[in-house]
Amino acid sequence: MAQGTPKVQVDTGKPHPARVYDYLLGGKDHYAVDEEVAARLPENSYRDARLNRSFMHRAVRWLAQHGVDQFLDIGTGIPTEPNLHQVAQQVNPGCRVAYADNDPIVLRHAEALLISTPEGATDYIQADVRRPEEILGHARAFLDFSRPLALSLVALMHFIPDDEDAYGIVRTLVDALPSGSYLVLSQGTADFHPELASRVTGTYGKGGIRLALRSHAEVLRFFDGLDLVDPGLVVAPGWYQDTPAPEPEDSSFYVGVARVP
Repeated sequence: MAQGTPKVQVDTGKPHPARVYDYLLGGKDHYAVDEEVAARLPENSYRDARLNRSFMHRAVRWLAQHGVDQFLDIGTGIPTEPNLHQVAQQVNPGCRVAYADNDPIVLRHAEALLISTPEGATDYIQADVRRPEEILGHARAFLDFSRPLALSLVALMHFIPDDEDAYGIVRTLVDALPSGSYLVLSQGTADFHPELASRVTGTYGKGGIRLALRSHAEVLRFFDGLDLVDPGLVVAPGWYQDTPAPEPEDSSFYVGVARVP
């Protein structure tokens, strides 16, 4: 980790989205308070977390195979192998990946995110997606914004309610990308299990975590002006490129990849 990195202070008395997600994925970087939140979530939350993570792996692998060699991953979360840079650098060892997150728990694990191949490079930005210009300022010093890159917003935007300008944040980030870049986004939804929506939002809300589950039409707005890659905006297990998708199944995540014209 770079010199001057501040000492990490982790509040173990309040649940944290990154640690809850880590628990759902079967990780070990969480506390009892995070397990309590996860225990109150619907049973399918564990499956949804894994399906969402698998989508990220497939999307990043496909992008790297199609010439994208630099990535900006915002809302990184706790490193769960394989991380984004590991997937990308398996395809192209020269890939450069900038991670950005505002959570102290992620800062504590930043060293794991910075282990790159010798040919490539990784960087970590301590910043909040609610201040997109700050993230872009740091990213421009590490990534080459004169040529295409991929912006990853995976399992992040449902923690940004509309009153925090969720659509404006994504537009600011996308507008900074050069032509030929891509947006990779996944977002929680209650479209398939509306009866569980209040339980999920209430469970997170009791822990002080605001949740904004969005409909298909609402998630589609994040891709305004972009060219969605087939199969379009679909549920997490339905996004496949080089191999046929498995039997259809529902999910509490909409996912999509779109190209910047």
